[in-house]
Amino acid sequence: MDSVYKVIELVGTSSESWEKAAKVAVERAAKSLRDLRVAEVIEQDLVIEKGKVTAYRTKVKLSFKYGGGS
Repeated sequence: MDSVYKVIELVGTSSESWEKAAKVAVERAAKSLRDLRVAEVIEQDLVIEKGKVTAYRTKVKLSFKYGGGS
């Protein structure tokens, strides 16, 4: 069966780790999107305040099945 997938970019943040930041992004997207398929980490960075890491940020490309159809 032929399918179409839409790809979006999201940025998740966490005070603990890049992995948790990615998980936050995917789990939040899952609340409003159906048929999530693949999340690809494309970028990671840190927020630094007064010389200390205060947040981990992970940008992910997330794909999900687009449209209905059979």
